[in-house]
Amino acid sequence: MQQLNTGQFYGLTNHKMLLNGLIITDTEYTEEKVDWHYHESPYLTFILQGNVLEGNKKEIHHCTAGDILFHNWQEAHYNLKPPGFTRGFHIELGDTWLKNMQMDLGEVTGYLNIQHPDAKIILYKIFKETKCQDETALLSIESLLLSLLNNIIEADTIPIKKNPGWVTTLRAMLHDRCSEQISLTELSASLSIHPAHLSRDFPRYFNQTLGQYIRKLKVQKALALLPQKHLSLAEISYECGFADQSHFIRCFREKMNVTPLTYRNYLTH
Repeated sequence: MQQLNTGQFYGLTNHKMLLNGLIITDTEYTEEKVDWHYHESPYLTFILQGNVLEGNKKEIHHCTAGDILFHNWQEAHYNLKPPGFTRGFHIELGDTWLKNMQMDLGEVTGYLNIQHPDAKIILYKIFKETKCQDETALLSIESLLLSLLNNIIEADTIPIKKNPGWVTTLRAMLHDRCSEQISLTELSASLSIHPAHLSRDFPRYFNQTLGQYIRKLKVQKALALLPQKHLSLAEISYECGFADQSHFIRCFREKMNVTPLTYRNYLTH
């Protein structure tokens, strides 16, 4: 089984940045199959465009744009790429950077498929910072990355409190139907929960209001669609369930601090 050295990934490297022990790589997946291998350092894979199947000894993940995988060091896996263009954004965590940041990943074992929308927004923000490359880019990247890693560590090592069954059901429902106009009455009826109870308890389990969570999911979906050049911004706005394009731009700017057009230029140039 092959071990890949620091900063080495299969495929065509479009861009590589070395930042105080972080190795950030923008890579086009060019091989239909990559056999079992592992990497020298822990790293994050963030799919920017396309599809890839990644498997390890326990499970298989069908990854699409916006999906995040975390691999601890020496976690063996393989890749299969279906026809079409696929692009990944990798952040490799060197020992020097981890020590400087006093970040211990020793208890985070194996391989994680990260689904939380906050984590995905953070990765899109980090990608944006690599394109800005101004005097505050490194500071921003490190700050965002530490926030993400702390969330990963807490989720993987701290016992999760027992959530009511409706929380898991609602999360899946919102992810599947974030583009639809769903009323509070409809959600409450589906969950057999009083609307007031749902509104009151939602922030307790999601750390934000119901409206904030849905808007974040819509922006996340838009980010995954922006690389598709055949789609206009108006079409993306409609596809993601925004009331109109101006609402789309306003919500997008609120989350990403740039317009959808500006971010599309980051993704396509």
